[in-house]
Amino acid sequence: MDKRMEGKVALVTGGGSGIGRAAAIKLAQHGAKVCIMDLGERRAQEVEDAIRSAGGESFVADVDISDPKRVEGGILEAVSRYGRLDFIFANAGINGTFAPIEELHPDDWDNTISTNLKGTFLTVKYAVPHLKQQGGSIVITSSINGNRTFTLFGASAYSTSKAGQVAFMQMAALELARYKIRVNAICPGAIATNIDQNTTKAPAVKEIEIPINYPEGAQPLEKGPGSAEQVADLVLFLASSESSHITGTTVYIDGAESLLHG
Repeated sequence: MDKRMEGKVALVTGGGSGIGRAAAIKLAQHGAKVCIMDLGERRAQEVEDAIRSAGGESFVADVDISDPKRVEGGILEAVSRYGRLDFIFANAGINGTFAPIEELHPDDWDNTISTNLKGTFLTVKYAVPHLKQQGGSIVITSSINGNRTFTLFGASAYSTSKAGQVAFMQMAALELARYKIRVNAICPGAIATNIDQNTTKAPAVKEIEIPINYPEGAQPLEKGPGSAEQVADLVLFLASSESSHITGTTVYIDGAESLLHG
């Protein structure tokens, strides 16, 4: 296997499961030293163990990405351990609470926005001084929901956070280009992960849903959801020098799902 990330240090938020897990393992396989930033769960440790058992270097930083001090501390720990920072995968996020707008509690709105959007800002903010040392790459996990499709009924907070991430990415790409820091966003469609575990769906959502029927399926390319490993391949590409002239770009990885929904 090629070592296109040899000598690089990568930080992955939400690296204990799903897309984050697949990306952390993929980056390590290609030579990166990986900081897995996640709430200190058993799953994050399992990812570290998998990387180390394959001969890679990794450690877990116990971080709530909505907490500025903990985010800054996790990034400083990565730099202290490995001496540099080259790639940030701002991936951590939640679905949060799905509910009609008039029933969505302000605290639930704040929780989704704080985790998904503020968490992305904090991760990038505290990484930038270290990325400036030699340039690097940032990839943000957004979603087709809020950018191409708006059929996830009750998900006003989630979709708003995902649209906001793309706007933030574009602003950051321009601001950081002079420092040779590239910033891009990926927008997955249906991917087989466990993100539904952090979803709360109010019964009243049924009252606002508009029936949509796709007799031949909602994922035209593969007739089903994509895999976290497929997304990890895209993340590796955007992290590496193979994408050296790509910045400020939103990349959809959804098997044409959003084109059908749109």
